[in-house]
Amino acid sequence: MKGGWLAAPALLVLACGDSGTATETASASGGQSTGAETSAGTNPTSTSDPSGGTVEATVGSDSNSATMATTVPTTDVSDGTTATTLTTGPGTTATTGPGMTDTGDPQTSSGVVPDTSTGSTGAVDPSAGSTGGSTGEAPPCEPGDGMGMGMVEKSFIWIASYNTNDISKVDTLTMTELARYRTGPAGENPSRTAVSADGRFVVVNNRNTGRSTMIAANEADCIDKNNNGMIDTSQNKNNLLNWDADECVRWSIVHPVAGGTASGPRGVTWTPGEWSYDECKYVNPKVWIGYLAAGNNAHFVRVDGITGMVEQTLIAAGWKGSSYAPYGAALDPQFRPWFSSLRGEFVRVNTDENPATLTRITPPNNVQSYGFTIDEDGNPWFGGCSGPVTVYDQKNQNFTTIVGTQACHRGVTADAKYVWVASNGPCGLVQIDRENRTLIKFHNTNPCSTAIGLSIDVEKNVWLVDQGGFAWKFDPENVPAMQKVVVAGSHYVYSDMTGGQLLSVLPQ
Repeated sequence: MKGGWLAAPALLVLACGDSGTATETASASGGQSTGAETSAGTNPTSTSDPSGGTVEATVGSDSNSATMATTVPTTDVSDGTTATTLTTGPGTTATTGPGMTDTGDPQTSSGVVPDTSTGSTGAVDPSAGSTGGSTGEAPPCEPGDGMGMGMVEKSFIWIASYNTNDISKVDTLTMTELARYRTGPAGENPSRTAVSADGRFVVVNNRNTGRSTMIAANEADCIDKNNNGMIDTSQNKNNLLNWDADECVRWSIVHPVAGGTASGPRGVTWTPGEWSYDECKYVNPKVWIGYLAAGNNAHFVRVDGITGMVEQTLIAAGWKGSSYAPYGAALDPQFRPWFSSLRGEFVRVNTDENPATLTRITPPNNVQSYGFTIDEDGNPWFGGCSGPVTVYDQKNQNFTTIVGTQACHRGVTADAKYVWVASNGPCGLVQIDRENRTLIKFHNTNPCSTAIGLSIDVEKNVWLVDQGGFAWKFDPENVPAMQKVVVAGSHYVYSDMTGGQLLSVLPQ
């Protein structure tokens, strides 16, 4: 039954405009300039490496416009040599030391190279006997029956602060900021975050440096790299360790971006991995990350979630995204990653095909895509800036704009009943009936600086993060009773900060 989350910690936030650097301009379709991307006082840096990458171990009404969708083979590079990681666990190689490089994301010319890496990102057919359960007996458990998942004991929302180059871990149950972590050595400008299905790990993307960093939520998953018999990690919001000192930072990758903040990685989503009947849980999770490489080519890379190894690269040449990297990402119920753009196209990664392909879709001009999510039925939602909130119906392949929504919309998230959208101009929260696709109400928040990102936690409460250094938590059936949580910093978060979007599309 969809919508009934039983899993552990979660995280969710949606990709939107970048407050960090470089001013955006509206598309030629008539959208006005919003100023959503303004200077944060940080000089963009480029860390593209000729070898390919660096991995550090130290650390309205129905639109009558036609839908244009094309499915094309894409450049597919499968190589197990890219990205190494910090220390992971038994049987892995820990590499340390500055200046370490790898081939990162090889640039190839054309064609499709079959994926030879291990692990599938597609949905698992329980009848096929994915992992284990091969004795001929009935499998001990099925995805969604709750076995092996346990009760919710911990749930976190991860809130990135671009001006301080760190990310906060906030307990959604107690509304307490528990720890804070650096996302890179310096000048990172972190933004989008995504949490694994079991809530154990978070990946945060850094726009200035092209870096993606993975952090473990629980000390049991951290690594004693200095062999002192304990885990050295942040213990509270004021205990921010040096970049190379926090042992809960598992891996960090520097992607070969084109250079400049606009090309840095943004859209990011996890896949749960493969279902193990023997363990009654998903194993071998993957992370999909989008960035912009040289030649205006959007790269979509699949990364081993535990080791940080880049396993596969798909390339969309001539990316239509206002010269920005793929902006947001989310997963559909078939475990296919989708990526949105800034006022441009969006793409589905067909991981259920072998070799994988990309389906590229160009929406009508009025969509003005900014915030992005996918609901439990597999339909993508877009917050337009400036423009309406729009939903793309996968089955009918058409777009519907939500009448009465016209603003600069930022983050978007969806639960079983509602779609929630952060709004600027006016500043506040938009509530939409998901099934009927109608506007329910615009909610004011007091205060409201710049409403940015939205996520849903495991208790099904909604979180609205404000750029002004705070967040709101509320029951979707009692919005006026929302509670404020202070989290210092200037926040620019749009993706799955709690894991809620990922959990919403898993079998329940």
